[in-house]
Order: sequence, then structure tokens, then C-alpha cells
Amino acid sequence: MIAILFWGSIFLILYAYLGYPALVWFFARFKSQDFSEEKYEPSVTLLIAAYNESAAIAKKIENSLALDYPREKFQILITNDGSDDGTDKIVRSYANRGVEMVSGAARQGKMIAIKRGIKAARGEIIIMSDATNAYSLNTIKALVAPFADSSVGLTSGAKFVPKGDGVLGSSEGLYWKYESWIKKEETKLGCCINVTGEIYAVRKFLFGAPPDGIINDDFYMMMNVIKQGYRVIYTPNAQSWERVSKTATDEIERRARINAGRYQAMAMAKDYLPYDRPLVIWQIVSHKFIRPLIPFGMILAFIANFLTFFFPAPPNATFWLLAEPWNRFFFSAQMLFYASALLGNYFKGGRFSKILYIPTFLVNSNWAALKGFFRFANRRQTTLWQRVQRREE
Repeated sequence: MIAILFWGSIFLILYAYLGYPALVWFFARFKSQDFSEEKYEPSVTLLIAAYNESAAIAKKIENSLALDYPREKFQILITNDGSDDGTDKIVRSYANRGVEMVSGAARQGKMIAIKRGIKAARGEIIIMSDATNAYSLNTIKALVAPFADSSVGLTSGAKFVPKGDGVLGSSEGLYWKYESWIKKEETKLGCCINVTGEIYAVRKFLFGAPPDGIINDDFYMMMNVIKQGYRVIYTPNAQSWERVSKTATDEIERRARINAGRYQAMAMAKDYLPYDRPLVIWQIVSHKFIRPLIPFGMILAFIANFLTFFFPAPPNATFWLLAEPWNRFFFSAQMLFYASALLGNYFKGGRFSKILYIPTFLVNSNWAALKGFFRFANRRQTTLWQRVQRREE
């Protein structure tokens, strides 16, 4: 029983991180779907939700104004969620350059701010963005090109983390490279199952306002598009750049919120799964629903391994029953893994930190997932978003 618990937990972890990506890659070799990359320039609204972003909003607007897209087809719209730090005054100073703003009298949350912005949007395509990221110059064209194919309902771009942010930046950068590869293979298979919240575009007529209380609005948007029978496409040439959170604690808090939303999505799955698309359901479960369960697998693997010291396998038992000395080997490996993650949170840079970023990221992200679970279970996760402090340029 102990061995079953241990190996079952290990299988869950390995399937989520390695097995599912390998299967997607394999199946994509036999069912590779392309999308149009012809020149296609519909009217576009760049919608930027902002709450107390006075430190970042001017740089964001300047970046948006510099993007390569026909100005007569490009609306830059800031939806201000009751900021009280002067964000609105900064945005108004750009009115003579065509930047528009809609505001709420008080802070009501990101989703209500987005709904307000959608009503004022004139574009056929709505591009969702944050106030703290910067787009590469050709991002708008890259995001909208796949919409020339009428089967495409949503596109999402790539996220990049600048070099020089220490072990936290290295781990975040590696994670986004890993996710980027998976999304490329999912797109070849027919539909991507991951949307980057600060860089995605959706047909306006497909925009479905999430019900009140939804935590991860971007995931809901994606699922709404998929359920209506449209494809989600990953466009790596559309690029967003953003510095990592100022500290590992800030990053864990950010990820805890995201994971609370994932548990919420799992609880609501029966309402939006595309039951007529079994392949997509498998992708959703494997990519989105198993990942939040990994911290429980890690805990169970550790406990099961520890119990083998008190309930040892019979003499001459096999490797699979965690007999001596294998139980000590696996326990030592787990202890080394967690110790490396602990050290990684204290090393801010240098050659030594580079060998620590994988365990550091895995432990931190799964600790965040565990925190997110308890927030969701205790209903302590608000839909209001807090500005995360980013490292300075």
C-alpha cells in the first residue's frame, strides 16, 4: 500500500510535467493543423485594465503608441478601476494622441473594469493587456493574423522575462520556455489550452462576460471560446516582456491567486467543458486540472517514503516496494531537492544560483498552488487584484 501511494504520486507528477507534453508532441506528428499567416488587418482595440498603475502606465502607453499597426484601425483604451494614485491624470495627458479611457467611480475589480471597457471598444478584435508589460513592435499584427481563418476565436502570444533577475528570473524564464513549447505542440494538434493573460486577442462577438466571482478571467474567456466550437491558437511571434516579481514571496502570492482560480475552474468544469470535443477535454484535464494536484502528490510521496522506515518492505523485496537501500535513496533525493529549493530562494544571482532554479521554481510554484487551494476552499480569494511589485528596469 505504501509503495502504491508513493509510485502513484510520482506518476501523477511525472505525467503532468513530462508525460502529457510528450503525448501532445507525439499526437501532433499525426494531426498537425496549420493556421493562416496571411496579412490580415481588422480593426483592433487594445484594452488595458489599470488600478493604481501611476508608476507604469506612461511607459505602457508609449509602448502601445509605438506598435506597428495602422493607426486608423487601432484603438488604445485604458479601463481605469477607480485608481486613486493619479493614474487617470497620466492617461488623460495622452488624450491628444488618441489614447482613450473609461473609468469607474470606485474600485470594483478587474472583471467589471474589463466589461466597462468592452462596451467602449470599437475593434472587431479585442486584445487584453496589463499595464506592466511591454509588447514587441509587431505583436498586434502577429496576434491578429490567425483570425483570417474563421475557425480561430482566440490567439495568445508569448511571455518573456528579461535576463538578469537572478534565480527567480531564471526559473520564470525557463517556465515560460517550457510552456511555450507545449503551446506550440497543442496548436499543431488543433487547439492550445493555455492563455497568457497579458497578451491574448479574442473576437469581440465571442467575448463572454464571466459570471460574478470568477477569479481567472483569461481562463474563462478561453473556455468560452472553445465551448462555442472555435480554436485557440498560440502565436509565438507576438511577444510580451515583463520583469519578475520583486521578491519570491510576491511571486508566490501572485501564483496563489492564479491557483485559487484553477481550483475554482475545476469545481465549475461541468458547466463549460466542450463535451463534443473529447481530445480537447483530455488536454484541459491534463494541462490545467492535474497541475494543481501536484503539491498533494509531492506531499504524499514524501510521507509514503518516510513511512517505509517504520514499515519496511519484506527482506529481498523488489525495488518497486521501496526496500532497503532504495527507500533511503529516494528519501535522500527528496531532501536534497527541497534543500536546493530553500537555498535557491536566498541566492539572487551568480553561477551557483543557475543550478538551483529548477527545484526553486517547482517548490515555490507548488507551494503557491497549495496556498491557492486553501484560499479557494476557505473562500478567501477576492476577485479584486493587487498590484504586484516588479523589479526595476
